[in-house]
Amino acid sequence: MTLNRRRLIQDGRQIGIALDQLANRSLAQADITGVQALTLLYILQNSREGVSVTSLHLASGHSKATVSRLVKRLWEKGYVSLEPSRKDGRQRLLYGTQEGRRLQGFLEQSIAQSEERLYRGFSAGELEALDRLQKKMLSNLSPSPESIQKEEIKK
Repeated sequence: MTLNRRRLIQDGRQIGIALDQLANRSLAQADITGVQALTLLYILQNSREGVSVTSLHLASGHSKATVSRLVKRLWEKGYVSLEPSRKDGRQRLLYGTQEGRRLQGFLEQSIAQSEERLYRGFSAGELEALDRLQKKMLSNLSPSPESIQKEEIKK
């Protein structure tokens, strides 16, 4: 049997789409999407010191524009507040609100159920292998120091 590597890529995309749809369905009653829920949970878990848009961008892998849109939606729903940083007044930090904390348990449970469904039937060894292989793929796709230097030279 010949392995269809293109099919592996398509399957990966389909897994991501299906997982998003599953999360969105389970979170619909709270009028929040899966991506918004993960973003809110990150903010809530780091609310003591506050979360900058830049740190959220780096932690999530989403573009700053996408993070800004997510933050705006969460702010409009009253789940987060924006406050000036005590260290640098030019920077604004995100904090979870009482309304956001009220949802935290539900969000954590919904996401855990989605993860449980995704990994159902996997052994610990299979999950460890999957983790290792995904990290290897991500490493393969990360810009190498040489390619970054070449891009800088072109500028």
